[in-house]
Amino acid sequence: MLDYLVVGLGLAGISLCERLEQAGKTYHVFSDNSQQASLVAGGLYNPVILKRFSLAWKADIQMPIAMPFYEKLEQKLQVKLDYKMRVLRKFASIEEQNLWFEASDNPRLCSFLSTTIVKNQNNQLDAPFGFGEVLQTGRIDTKTLLTNYKAYLTKQDKIAIQKFDFNELQLNTNCVSYKGVSAKQIVFCEGYGLKSNPYFNYLPLNGTKGELLKITAPDLKENSVIKSSAFVIPLENNEYLLGATYKWKDKTNTPTQESKEELIEKASSFLKTKYEVTGHQAGIRPTVADRRPLVGQHPEYQQLYVLNGFGSRGVLIGPYASEQLVNLIEEGKALDVDMNINRFRKRYKA
Repeated sequence: MLDYLVVGLGLAGISLCERLEQAGKTYHVFSDNSQQASLVAGGLYNPVILKRFSLAWKADIQMPIAMPFYEKLEQKLQVKLDYKMRVLRKFASIEEQNLWFEASDNPRLCSFLSTTIVKNQNNQLDAPFGFGEVLQTGRIDTKTLLTNYKAYLTKQDKIAIQKFDFNELQLNTNCVSYKGVSAKQIVFCEGYGLKSNPYFNYLPLNGTKGELLKITAPDLKENSVIKSSAFVIPLENNEYLLGATYKWKDKTNTPTQESKEELIEKASSFLKTKYEVTGHQAGIRPTVADRRPLVGQHPEYQQLYVLNGFGSRGVLIGPYASEQLVNLIEEGKALDVDMNINRFRKRYKA
């Protein structure tokens, strides 16, 4: 009998698998590749909410957990995942500069916000008031991570690429069984696919569609992430990611002309350079109304667990939340109450 079955292989599933390996636990993954949010994510790790100059939820706790986590993954998979790069927030006015300085006085924020205004020296950018620099930032190449981790699991014979059939799941007293495979417990890491999960669909997972453009801009010559009305994220060979949109009604992974035009319009407010759109991707972020993850044990079936709801900050939240969940299951340690699904216990109807 295995220790775990894992359903889903996005950032949540990979984070969980790594924690299980570190704990010496056996597991098998089922994934149908239906959820694209982790695959098309920009992958930024940025501890600051740049719209309000405030600290993202527990980012100061998550950062020192996430960075060694990805460093170990790079060594394990023998690929580069972590690209250190600074994030520059374009100021729209003197007032915004002053708000930035006020935020930098916050003891929890001061290590992440530079107090030196960065003057614009790129004639392909429109930024007369300069930039605020966020420190300790970078980008995780999520596509490379997912591709190589899936290959690793395939080589280890630990993954089945198939749609999970809940009719085949059997709940026994002290274990679960699925198509002849038994385990002590099962963890659902399905992203927006949780909406179709009969055990956890009572949770208020909303789902927000995000779209990204890949552009080629030979004259831009920018190595920093630029945040204005949109993000511009440097890649290689004069390529950049431009994103992202937030749509609440459309729940498909299909890119739309509307969002493409929206991103191009936003880019025109600060990009002066010519560029060509060479790619367009979309995915549904697993978002929650209170902007906190969904982690914990099913209120009725003790062998069932969930790891979900990372929203747009999965790169930082994944290593933290997965560590918390494994510590709950294996050592009985209490979960961070902010993300414990017990906060929605009243929604569950047996």
